Amino acid sequence: MRCSNAYTRLRLDAALYEPAPFRPPGTNGRPRKKGKRRPTLRHLLHHKATRWQRLTVPGWYGEGDRVVEVCSRTAVWYHTGLPPVPIRWVLIRDSAQRFDPQALLCTDLSQSPLTIVSWFVRRWQVEVTFQEVRRALGVETQRQWADQAITRTTPCLLALFSLVTLLADRLVRQGTLPLPQDAWYTKRRPTFADALATVRQHYWTHTGFRVSGRKDQMGKLSSTLRECLTYALCRAA
Repeated sequence: MRCSNAYTRLRLDAALYEPAPFRPPGTNGRPRKKGKRRPTLRHLLHHKATRWQRLTVPGWYGEGDRVVEVCSRTAVWYHTGLPPVPIRWVLIRDSAQRFDPQALLCTDLSQSPLTIVSWFVRRWQVEVTFQEVRRALGVETQRQWADQAITRTTPCLLALFSLVTLLADRLVRQGTLPLPQDAWYTKRRPTFADALATVRQHYWTHTGFRVSGRKDQMGKLSSTLRECLTYALCRAA
């Protein structure tokens, strides 16, 4: 919260206040930390006098551009036992009611509502990346005794994530990245697990499972069976 450019979610019932009033020199007593209490964001959400602004947010969680309605002002966020923090809050709602109303805050008061919302939406890509790296590559599950070993392997695994992504993108451009479908939902884009399995299958086929080019040598496995085994092993590895 003390960072000059921190942004995160904000509760709709958070305690927001006016800035502390001016304190004349020579005034006795402890200085005030906050001013008058402001209405909660939940109150503003249902108040008819609240003025809303329509914004087009690019790249809304991988779904393209999304038009939302926002209301934004500055205030002082204060909680007992913590220092007061000047913030700019952004109240977001969807006229089509595709998601519940939510609020964001940013400690940089000069930022626009569109910038704050765009920053927060881009966090989704980072969070998905860490989730995929943890699930598919074993980040945070390493079994080393020394902290230095963990600090070495974690960057290597993140680099491996980037390398697999670049290789999968090359396969997409060549039109060789299959998109496995499940019976319970339609998958429009490949996951990192799909990309990792496809990269494995591509390089295993061209290295470890390469067959002889001589026609007089008989293969022990048919090409169809070999491809099926490779497909299964790439996703089980």
